Amino acid sequence: MHFILPKFILSAALLVGALGFAFVGSNTTHQPGKRPNILFVISDDQSFAHASAYGFKAISTPAFDRVAREGVLFTNAFVASPGCSPSRAAILTGKNCWQVGPAGTHASTFPRDLQIFTDVLQDAGYFVGLTGKGWGPGKVLEREHNPAGKQYDRHTLTAPKGISNNDYAANFQDFFEQKSPNQPFCFWMGAQEPHRRYPTGIGQRSGMKLSDVQVPSFLPDQDEVKSDMLDYLYEIQWYDNHLGKILSWLEKQGELENTLVVVTSDNGMPFPRAKANCYEYGVHVPLAIRWGAKVKGGRVVNDLVSSLDFAPTFLDAAGISQKTMKLEGRSLMNILKSNQSGTVDKKRTAVFASRERHSSSRWNNHGYPQRTIRKAQFQYIWNVHPERWPAGAPQKYEEDGSLGPMHGAYHDIDDFVESPLNILRDQADIAPYFHMAVDKRPAEELYDIQNDPGCLKNLAQDPTFEGIRRQMAKELQEYLVKTQDPRTTSNGEIFESYIRYSPIRKFPKPE
Repeated sequence: MHFILPKFILSAALLVGALGFAFVGSNTTHQPGKRPNILFVISDDQSFAHASAYGFKAISTPAFDRVAREGVLFTNAFVASPGCSPSRAAILTGKNCWQVGPAGTHASTFPRDLQIFTDVLQDAGYFVGLTGKGWGPGKVLEREHNPAGKQYDRHTLTAPKGISNNDYAANFQDFFEQKSPNQPFCFWMGAQEPHRRYPTGIGQRSGMKLSDVQVPSFLPDQDEVKSDMLDYLYEIQWYDNHLGKILSWLEKQGELENTLVVVTSDNGMPFPRAKANCYEYGVHVPLAIRWGAKVKGGRVVNDLVSSLDFAPTFLDAAGISQKTMKLEGRSLMNILKSNQSGTVDKKRTAVFASRERHSSSRWNNHGYPQRTIRKAQFQYIWNVHPERWPAGAPQKYEEDGSLGPMHGAYHDIDDFVESPLNILRDQADIAPYFHMAVDKRPAEELYDIQNDPGCLKNLAQDPTFEGIRRQMAKELQEYLVKTQDPRTTSNGEIFESYIRYSPIRKFPKPE
């Protein structure tokens, strides 16, 4: 079974009713005029459908579900980029990835002159901290610590091999106990799950069932894939357990009622045609927001929202003028305080996303630049350099200087060399999925997301959809020009010049 958006939204709404999701507030009385705390929780590589609040049977995420139950569950939340460094830079700045220089590409530089909401909150008296993964990978210039906050990582625990031993909950308590009494806090919990690699088979060993897994349509519906997905889902449950501990501890401290809790992810699942792709499973992420009595709970909202909207929302909640930062995102506060479900803000007709270089995957460290516009039903993608390999070149040079085997690279897909799609690529039932993942793509792609959430049928050349293609291409280009994307100018190749600090591979020069 594959998710089709209207059914997915309906299942979430029905789940809310079936479980009796009514607003549950803390017993603590909110103090008038007291500035709210902000708890921002972000997983590493999680697609939108994969939480039990969305009706996904194979997973149990009680902490995420609590935030959704006592707050708002969003069904159409999107990131600014399908890769971690640029996505996190966009969250911190409230700007598109093409507006933040080298921070908008993977493993490059985070310049000191970028305005970020954590600095603004700290200047306003907030106690700011981080555990786990903040902005990165990359190099932070002229700052004492990560842009997401000062690191609190001294507490560890025993974890299965392949899973972070960070005791996120204990490190949050460590942070909380160091702030001044009555001082509001902003804490970034950066889970390092469910990033690859996974402990192979841990999902099944824990009792999770292959039969419960719904495989996206761009992957073969086989047990090897289902088992891999269970390992991914297990890691989501791992971090969700820490979130639950943090929420319970905040409640005991009498602080949960006055804490704006935002739970989301930086990009989609680390599988072919998801992470590092502007397709649906690369940019569509989970999102739940809770804020005590300030936000009526038990609501499911279908508005198109972006991770660029978090920074202005945090400033809004803290009572700080939006003019303090130059923002492209819009505050979500009108949605949060509306008491409505369904579509709340009809002005939110589209979201935008992009990618540049992800891993070192092509000759001369070239990326695979993409720009996309997503509306309620359709998604349009502009592949700026369709002559390049979207998942990376198929061959690379080995350490001894020899040319490696064909299909031995594709490094824009995490651990793809070991994937069943690559190992079994010559089998008739696997070959179509392999080629969808690695073959070159046309300059324009158009998908009917409601009927094709896996983005399998490109409608860009279908005369029936010519009017939609033309209109979405026009709106995308107008927005890119308005926001000064270098890709719309003669300076577009500046993204290829940004230094990369992670390892660089060598590839044959394209013909």
